[in-house]
Amino acid sequence: MLSNFIAPDSNDPRLGIKSRYRMLVDGKSVDAASGKTIDRVSPGHAGVVVGTWPEASADDVRLAVAAARRAFDTGPWPRMSGAERSRLMFKVADLILAHQEELALAESLEVGKPIAQARGEIGFCADLWSYAAGQARALEGQTHNNIGDDRLGLVLREPVGVVGIITPWNFPFIIASERVPWAIGAGCTVVLKPSEFTSGTSIRMAELAREAGIPDGVFNVVTGYGDPAGQVLAEDPGVDMVAFTGSVRVGTKLGEIAARSVKRVGLELGGKGPQIVFADADLDAAADGIAYGVYHNAGQCCISGSRLLVQEGIRDALMERLLDISRKVTFGDPLNERTKIGAMISEAHADKVHSYVEAGIASGAELLLGGERVGREAGLYYAPTVFGGVTPDMSIAREEIFGPVLSTLTFKTADEAVALANASEFGLSASVWSTNLENALQSIRRIRAGRCWINSVIDGTPELPIGGYKKSGLGRELGRYGFDEYSQFKGVHVTLGRPAPWFT
Repeated sequence: MLSNFIAPDSNDPRLGIKSRYRMLVDGKSVDAASGKTIDRVSPGHAGVVVGTWPEASADDVRLAVAAARRAFDTGPWPRMSGAERSRLMFKVADLILAHQEELALAESLEVGKPIAQARGEIGFCADLWSYAAGQARALEGQTHNNIGDDRLGLVLREPVGVVGIITPWNFPFIIASERVPWAIGAGCTVVLKPSEFTSGTSIRMAELAREAGIPDGVFNVVTGYGDPAGQVLAEDPGVDMVAFTGSVRVGTKLGEIAARSVKRVGLELGGKGPQIVFADADLDAAADGIAYGVYHNAGQCCISGSRLLVQEGIRDALMERLLDISRKVTFGDPLNERTKIGAMISEAHADKVHSYVEAGIASGAELLLGGERVGREAGLYYAPTVFGGVTPDMSIAREEIFGPVLSTLTFKTADEAVALANASEFGLSASVWSTNLENALQSIRRIRAGRCWINSVIDGTPELPIGGYKKSGLGRELGRYGFDEYSQFKGVHVTLGRPAPWFT
């Protein structure tokens, strides 16, 4: 067993907590009409069931959509002032903080992520809700007072309507918090469908919103599989917009479904984020950031920095530092406060990650570290893995692995680095490491990615928008741009006085 592996503690009393969740529809906690449920086994603790939630049918989803439709068409929420909506959303943020430890434990057990990471994420989500709450009362349209003495132009901002939000399993609470507050802050109503793997904390979020006083039908949650629950949510004519985060394959399918009824669609899809390290970079800081960028959430992160592009002259010096960190970084038991890398989400996904490692070896890449499943009898763990000698044509350089696997390529010039960074069908994120600010900014300007960092990675704040270029998605979330995603804009021409007659 590797010395940096922390074996799960099967006697941890927190493993005795099995939460039983119910969906939230029209302000009421409900089971699936069929009575069917889904059990979630902790990926970090073999055989331990940590949560149970309903398996929604198509009819269950339609009931939730109908509730959201009523709440939008005839309920008070879209007609409230921004100040009233803001006040209730601030209460949700406060309740999230009050339940931070409970939510972090559920998130850790369901996803397999380290408890310290989960705790930090819940705190960040409270900040997301607070930011959206503050902005909800500051949303505005425009006036045009320069179109003539006898005319005035108004641009009215209105909520888009009922929004179906479909979230993935890797960051269920964060991704819901990056979307739901912006949607309801704009005056929309929501039906949230989280992943069947990790639904518990999403239900708790809606329950806290109900406790805060969000009116019935504004925030609904249905749980179940993509087929039928996710597909019906996208197809239902009562839904005005679909916001999806997940794979390119599923996102493309949902886009096609939405196009049939000309629904608005927002997509945040896959990534293969480059981390460019120039010769003038602070190598100690870069090595630490690179490790964080690829190992965060066990690499199960769409903005993971899984492609390392390093300038030739510093390759050996950087790799020495990176490999030293990778040999020491602790991985294993999600409930151990010292753990930095937790478990993989499922057996099938762990096998998929390993198949990419095998493909990398077969294609001639040099396995410098890792490349193995660890502690299989205890949970779903994969060792930190680093490849050298990678070429752009290899699958490990082109495809999203979604695991703790780093592919290293080299470059000579800034032009070559940018070309390598852009040689991907994805464009979700990118990092540049350099002490030369001009070089770093000029490189970032030329990289086609929607979420970029200079001398950091996987950083975030509610004020800045997120989203992708190319196959990484459509639309933008967060910041003031996030409210535009969930708004319609109506142009109104006002005639002052009596217009000139058309017919005399």
